[in-house]
Amino acid sequence: MTAPVLFPMPGNDAFCAHLASLMHARQGELDYRRFPDGESYVRLDTPVAGFDVALICTLNAPDEKTLALLFAARTARELGARSVGLVAPYLAYMRQDKRFQAGEALTSAQYGALLSPAFDWLVTVDPHLHRHKSLDDLYSVPSAVVHAAPVISEWVREQLAHAVLIGPDSESEQWVGQVAAGAGCPYLILRKTRRGDRDVSVSAPEIKRWRDRVPVLIDDIISTARTMIAAAAHFKDAGMQAPVCIGVHGVFAGTAHADLLAAGAARVVTCNTIPHPTNAIDLAPALAQAAARMASHTTQRSAGHSRRDGVTT
Repeated sequence: MTAPVLFPMPGNDAFCAHLASLMHARQGELDYRRFPDGESYVRLDTPVAGFDVALICTLNAPDEKTLALLFAARTARELGARSVGLVAPYLAYMRQDKRFQAGEALTSAQYGALLSPAFDWLVTVDPHLHRHKSLDDLYSVPSAVVHAAPVISEWVREQLAHAVLIGPDSESEQWVGQVAAGAGCPYLILRKTRRGDRDVSVSAPEIKRWRDRVPVLIDDIISTARTMIAAAAHFKDAGMQAPVCIGVHGVFAGTAHADLLAAGAARVVTCNTIPHPTNAIDLAPALAQAAARMASHTTQRSAGHSRRDGVTT
């Protein structure tokens, strides 16, 4: 099988180079800029005819990135790429999965419908699936989901002695339990009350029994960080040590990172799904394996086979 060509969308160059090295793939050259009127200019400077292509684009700030991503995917196909895949370590528009108020857009499904026709496969990390069983409910292309829990477990096991893991709410219990089992640590789950995007309160049952352990707050997405900030204050009142805060996806809206440190976090650690100085947990090896497998499966499928073939790694 010919080595695939990986193209980094803007801001993804370092991660793309890391993936290319792990996959023994070529890194293609993509030129992107904006015209004075704000429109996007995209050019693929590496030939793609007959090659499997993957675009590398983490999709935080998706409104700024999506059009250029679609232009690049369409161009690769027009220039003869054998297949076009998407490695999106962070996948946006996953939270709005029902109409909470009349007239709201179901953006999780709509974004999936927008991206799916442009690609032959998709690889991502721990998408925020709440009311959906899998990405197949939202995306009509084969998808692979890389789970961060085993890698986070390894990091906690190697970096933190005598820890207690803490999940933000009842929805997190299953995966926080998996991280705790892998790390060999106890865990507990916060009771969270959210009154708005930046108005959150938490309580921790039996927190005082864990005063001799390092509290490790874990969440899938750190956006405003209000939950972790409220938890840090609660731990301080309970006489606990300063918490270590771990997020799979470090979105860090506005001043969230600085606010979290100011609230008393001893350290903030994220996986490298979104570039940030807190990146300390490397998911590139798992993503590389998943992407190589998806590209291989795509080229092996005959043209008459269904494009829908969900894979979980």
